[in-house]
Amino acid sequence: MTSPSPSYKNDTISPAIFYWGAPVVLITTSNKDSTSNIAPMSSAFWLGNRCMLGLGGISQTTINLLRTKQCVLNLPSDDMSDAVDALARTTGLKEILTAKPGEGYKYFKRMNGYEYVPDKFGRAGLTAVQSDVMAADADTKGFFTLEVKVVRTHVHRGIRMEGSKNRIDPDRWRPMIMSFQELYGLRGKVVGESVLARIGEEEYRGFSNEVEVEKRN
Repeated sequence: MTSPSPSYKNDTISPAIFYWGAPVVLITTSNKDSTSNIAPMSSAFWLGNRCMLGLGGISQTTINLLRTKQCVLNLPSDDMSDAVDALARTTGLKEILTAKPGEGYKYFKRMNGYEYVPDKFGRAGLTAVQSDVMAADADTKGFFTLEVKVVRTHVHRGIRMEGSKNRIDPDRWRPMIMSFQELYGLRGKVVGESVLARIGEEEYRGFSNEVEVEKRN
């Protein structure tokens, strides 16, 4: 048996984050004062017509979700990187302004340049559209509850499949993908500079599960 090519050999590493590549989602929720919060996320897993979300436990988005049990998921296309970047290091959590060491992710955000922005729609240049069903406003409008049951789905006419009532044409839909903090389309190159990528991956090490790297002889 011949040895494998050196280019196919594996190395054992310990990444601080496991963002292998997933569609970017702009998630909108309602604040306690009835204003809207919008935040980018990439930890969304789709199965059939269900979706599982992965969110930080103390983010304003999570606080709103736990209170209202409602959100709207907006899927940006790969030509919306400017809007995503405008939101990348913003937060609707006012407590970040006074966060101190020992306050976990709040302090992490403060030390990494996150800015408290009450009007995130305005910051991103997006227009809030009243949702048909949910209390939260929408931008591109996909409608979900906290249990992630789809209530209603709105799509741009330009990505619908001709001759089909309910299908999306994958040749027309170009989702934005985040891979290890960088933003991509389906064209094999970054769609623009990622503001989030300015934070080094190792900065997230303290929030990751400890994984022991097995030593091999």
